[in-house]
Amino acid sequence: MSNLIKVDNVSKVFGEGMFSRSQTVAVKDVTLEIPEKNPKIIAIAGESGSGKTTMARLILGMVTATRGSVEFQGKDISKMNKAEKLTFRKSVQAVFQDPFEVYNPFYKVDHIMIRPIKNFDLTRDKDEAQTMIEESLEMVGLRPGETLGRFPHQLSGGQRQRLMVARAMLLKPQVMVADEPVSMVDASLRATILETIQQLNKDLGVGVLYITHDLTTAYQICDDIYVMNKGEVVESGDVEKVIKNPTHPYTKLLMDSIPQPNPEIRWKEEGPEYDKFLSDLAEFSVEEDSEFSQTSTLESVMILISVLLGTLAIILLLMISVADGKSDASAGFNEGGGGDLTDMDGFSG
Repeated sequence: MSNLIKVDNVSKVFGEGMFSRSQTVAVKDVTLEIPEKNPKIIAIAGESGSGKTTMARLILGMVTATRGSVEFQGKDISKMNKAEKLTFRKSVQAVFQDPFEVYNPFYKVDHIMIRPIKNFDLTRDKDEAQTMIEESLEMVGLRPGETLGRFPHQLSGGQRQRLMVARAMLLKPQVMVADEPVSMVDASLRATILETIQQLNKDLGVGVLYITHDLTTAYQICDDIYVMNKGEVVESGDVEKVIKNPTHPYTKLLMDSIPQPNPEIRWKEEGPEYDKFLSDLAEFSVEEDSEFSQTSTLESVMILISVLLGTLAIILLLMISVADGKSDASAGFNEGGGGDLTDMDGFSG
């Protein structure tokens, strides 16, 4: 069976540079597949620091594997040429945890949506581009008339997250990597976003890699699950089997940490049961050893120097900018009419 994505025995070690005294094994010997036929929604679950976000970055090509390979349709993404990388970028899209880290607050929604159309040369016709944008927004339950023309901060958290999905769907991707897509939205909006992800998979055949710490949402929408701890997959398989009958102690601990939806039962932060829970959690926490250690003192000094140099450079650029601004003002910036620049510049009428 051919695969859209194949992660083959991948490891990622950070801190291998010239000045590094310590190393952090973020991912160790992980293998997973997203099939091309009948693509699934696959969960990578674990607590913070388990390696799940590093796995997402490896699959997106944002970082390179130390060992092993990540393949898209049988091709190692680290060995792709320029044309192959462009196809990969278009076919594998990301939805991140915090929309504010993605959106430029100075640009309206129109600009956010038009950029992928221009970058991948999807069309040069203005009307066709507008239709594509409106259809993509409607696909995720956003009304174009109430969304376009607004800034990101004027939208709710759920709207911003769905906007990110709509932007990705403009490119008609084959795989979507969703990194904690509902962790920063209200509980009332989570169901809407999760339903949107399910519809993309069932109706459009989009394979989804769902990164989460929440086993309940993984159980709700996913087909398979990989549970990670300290960079390793400790348990994997059909999501229903893993959730209902976990075999690894870490998976059982994650299940035990899920609050019971029973108003008659109260969580008591005292007594032997709570002490045992803390003891079990400590057993699986990240330890400070040769693989998981703090940044060395030398690295900290180098980082501080880089920050100071960067700050000085910014101050210098601001001084130059102010001087140039005064020069432009004296010369008359609006002379000759100037013209009105819009996001649709470069499109035919």
